Amino acid sequence: MSGAEIDRRTLIGSGLAGLALATPGIARAQSAGGAAHIACPAGTFIGERSGSGVMNFRGIRYGRAERFRAPTPEPRAIAPIRAVQWGPSSPQAGKGYTGDAAGIAANEDCLVLNIWTTGKTDKPKPVMFYIHGGAYSSGTGSSALYNGSQLAERDMVVVTINHRLNVFGYLYLARLDPRFADSGNNGQLDIILALKWVQQNIAAFGGDPSRVMVFGQSGGGAKIATMTGMPAAKGLFSRAITMSGQQVTASGPLNATARAKAYLGKIGNPGFDQLLAMPVEKLVDGLSVPDPILGGALYMGPVLDMKWLVRHPFYPDANPIGLSIPMILGNCRQETGAFIPLDSPTIQGLAWDNIAERMAPQLRIDALPEWVVAEYRARYPQWTPEQVMYDATTAGRSWRGQVIEAEERAKANAPAWVYQVDFASRTEPRRGAMHTMDIPLSFGTLDAPGSQTGTGADARAASKAVQDSYVAFARTGDPNHAGMALWPKYDLAKRATMIFDTNSRIENNPRRWQRELFARIPYIQPGT
Repeated sequence: MSGAEIDRRTLIGSGLAGLALATPGIARAQSAGGAAHIACPAGTFIGERSGSGVMNFRGIRYGRAERFRAPTPEPRAIAPIRAVQWGPSSPQAGKGYTGDAAGIAANEDCLVLNIWTTGKTDKPKPVMFYIHGGAYSSGTGSSALYNGSQLAERDMVVVTINHRLNVFGYLYLARLDPRFADSGNNGQLDIILALKWVQQNIAAFGGDPSRVMVFGQSGGGAKIATMTGMPAAKGLFSRAITMSGQQVTASGPLNATARAKAYLGKIGNPGFDQLLAMPVEKLVDGLSVPDPILGGALYMGPVLDMKWLVRHPFYPDANPIGLSIPMILGNCRQETGAFIPLDSPTIQGLAWDNIAERMAPQLRIDALPEWVVAEYRARYPQWTPEQVMYDATTAGRSWRGQVIEAEERAKANAPAWVYQVDFASRTEPRRGAMHTMDIPLSFGTLDAPGSQTGTGADARAASKAVQDSYVAFARTGDPNHAGMALWPKYDLAKRATMIFDTNSRIENNPRRWQRELFARIPYIQPGT
């Protein structure tokens, strides 16, 4: 981190030099030329107020990160802090990566959070705590897609975070050097530390620490599923939504060690003192090593280290730690439309005589692809090879984890609701209701860069349906609300599923044929 970033608390405009500190724990919010001031136990923060009355605080530090070690809490700030600039994102593959943070360079000491709120009122507001996707290797909480203004206008307090990713958050070194006993789960520990910050400070921003809903898409959902099985996270959140992101099993410690050795070999097998001093760019370059277990890109994710994670999240059943937490589990109808581009070698020239060969690596399970294709052609004779490719790879690769998690919670009689997004891309219709479609729908950021929804009346209707249910869930722990058909809890008899679309509705047991087809094949979560 640059000296300017390290000493951000000194960046106070001359007009604020005489700002008196409020008593810790007592909030003070006011508008002064667009500025908003809030004091809390962590310090006094100066954000920006929009014309709609939403206050936004960006780049607030919740902790500090030393390489490969567990995070430490950020001390209380003595002087007021201008929280008007995005903080750094975790380093990740991609030369010159700066995230969506308007020129803020990536940095491994990236433990920052952002808050949107209309301020403190007589009745504390539910907190919606969002965890970004990008598997465990990429992404940032500073994306325009995650702008919390619309949700804040609905009496929510919205929080997004950055935390350590890839080798900085999940390189498992514990079996190679005892100094790094936490290294395989540091990214998870960062998130837990951010949730502790929220518990201690969010009341000053108008939030209710007893109603913290974590929600996250893709890797964010997987991080949440993992946290439902981590004792250190118990009591830090009271509702959870996983959006196209599941974690049935974590990485085993032996496979995680094999990955660490392959990675260290890629960067020249440095001694550990050398590793601690190695430039960030060199560490990121090492991510290009092939995964020694799976081939392809190197997998990084939480580890069954028997310290922070002592059993798998959803194996052999739903971890008892999380059973009392109401959950919504969702996926998109054609997830792999986002992973297999239309101009990719997999889709270009796709035909019945080559589909099995091309499908095999995309399924990510050990299924006979010729058999899968034959079953689909018999069931859906009117479908094209492209339709079969996207549907089979979604059902076999991207949907399985959600089905397993929902089934295990149903078996345990734990509160869970399931949804499926059928609202398809309006910019590339052939890619269907692909991975990420639920992000702009839930935040209302239909016109943000990266959104595939369009901004028409159909998108606004789908977005309202998603937001209404998320807001109700954040408030009460139940997504049902006036103005919608009853959304039953998920059970194995009916498998009731909310279909989010222009006209949202409940369907029982959607895609039953696909679910039963792939249930014949053992599921092992990729990377674990």
